[in-house]
Amino acid sequence: MQTLTYHFPATRAAGAAVHVGVVASGDLEILLEPPDAGAPSDHASVRVRTSVNGFDTVWREVLNRFFARTALAGRWELNDFGATPGVVTLRLRQAAEAADGGPR
Repeated sequence: MQTLTYHFPATRAAGAAVHVGVVASGDLEILLEPPDAGAPSDHASVRVRTSVNGFDTVWREVLNRFFARTALAGRWELNDFGATPGVVTLRLRQAAEAADGGPR
């Protein structure tokens, strides 16, 4: 089990707490908490817990791409059980849409 931690600049805060996905073979669970009231909402903190070691660079690239387009502040917890980059991107988008009140 490997734990990775990242921080990204953000321009707006998540509007709601969100839970998407499941921790199961080849899938990913995301828990997103909005910033605490009164706390700065200028960054996203991301903690990835993964069962697959050695993919730090892949995680960094997928997350860099996502947060470059979706700068949503909050505390992101990603629990991975072998998800592909495509599944990770899908779950991140689902969480961001749910936190913003639905698709735009």
